[in-house]
Amino acid sequence: QQQHPVYSVDEDERAGSSLEFLVPRDLADGFVNNKKENYRFRFQKVFDQTAKQEEIFEHIAKPVADSVLAGYNGTIFAYGQTGSGKTFTITGGAERYSDRGIIPRTLSYLGKIYTTQISYLEIYNEVGYDLLDPRHEAPRLEDLPKVSIMEDNDQNIHLRNLSLQQSASEEEALNLLFLGDTNRIIAETPMNQASTRSHCIFTIHVCSREPGSATLRRSKLHLVDLAGSERVAKSGMEGQLLTEAKYINLSLHYLEQVIIALSEKNRSHIPYRNSMMTSVLRDSLGGNCMTTMIATLSVEKRNVDESIATCRFAQRVALIKNEAQLNEELDPALMINRLKKEVQSLRDELAILIGEQREDQLTEDDIHKLEEQVKAFLDDPDPEVTLQLGPNMRKIHHCFSLLKVSLLQEHIHGRQANITTLTVAFLQGNQHFR
Repeated sequence: QQQHPVYSVDEDERAGSSLEFLVPRDLADGFVNNKKENYRFRFQKVFDQTAKQEEIFEHIAKPVADSVLAGYNGTIFAYGQTGSGKTFTITGGAERYSDRGIIPRTLSYLGKIYTTQISYLEIYNEVGYDLLDPRHEAPRLEDLPKVSIMEDNDQNIHLRNLSLQQSASEEEALNLLFLGDTNRIIAETPMNQASTRSHCIFTIHVCSREPGSATLRRSKLHLVDLAGSERVAKSGMEGQLLTEAKYINLSLHYLEQVIIALSEKNRSHIPYRNSMMTSVLRDSLGGNCMTTMIATLSVEKRNVDESIATCRFAQRVALIKNEAQLNEELDPALMINRLKKEVQSLRDELAILIGEQREDQLTEDDIHKLEEQVKAFLDDPDPEVTLQLGPNMRKIHHCFSLLKVSLLQEHIHGRQANITTLTVAFLQGNQHFR
């Protein structure tokens, strides 16, 4: 027998999409009679079960990837109940090429343009692990390097022991994704046959520069697959699965606390340090980042409560306002080279203006011609006559030297003539005295 849908979607291109849950009071799943019958939520876009992966990427991931290429940090994270499709949306399925998720499609989109650096962090039971360990596949999770959080004086978060792997092509990037997914913790639970039991943060670092510019743009894109929230009593877990579920639910609770604190006005303290995940995602939540959340829902009637809780969480996230800033910095080496070229260019311009030609020394023929020009200049009685030397400082300097020599010689000859005149007068005077 076909079940009546428990939700309806109202599309409005201007106001976004409205999602309404219908919960009749006569449901026999523990609902009391005085409970609300309908819950309405508004989102930017609601995708139904028939939505293709390509459509999800074009509407959600591509705009964020474009902002990363422009120099802004970006984050896309999926939140929802176990088995609702978070990992399929973020990573995709392995059966068909068209089932590729946001991460492989983003790698394909960015890999065609830039060389990137990639890190892959797994947070399992509140302990961080590097999924891209150079030793490749590890037989046990404990064999992977443990990642710890360090905070500097400016409250910037640094992840110790988290490697950055360079990727020069789409193929190299996809191989890194495959390596990381191979090392992830996956277990079968009553709610999901292949449930990811950890939070995973796949980060793409992009460094770009406009041609001819000394300004570098460094940005990063977090693609986050959160572990699924689940009700322990409802799922019937025990043993290791129960321990994992407690850690997952606790970290998601801390995430919700951060979201609530950020959505409240004039809240002075934000509890980022309560969990490793919220510490790592500090920039993504209320910081320097363009963040998009994907809420995944189960449409089965027995999961209505979890779906409504997910929508409430998503609406709180929508109230957060981030202040994304352009991440630009000057490359010192490029700036030095640029300044050297600018200085050389100015020197060349100055040489043209003053007529200096550093590479051409005066030849003997040039010097002989200049001597003749100076002699003709001095012998010419016309006061308007000039020396035609052109914009050549070497010729001008040499002509000044010739003029100075001529002036000194004339001065010496003049003194000698005066001495001769005085001597003759003195001799004539002495002769007259006798």
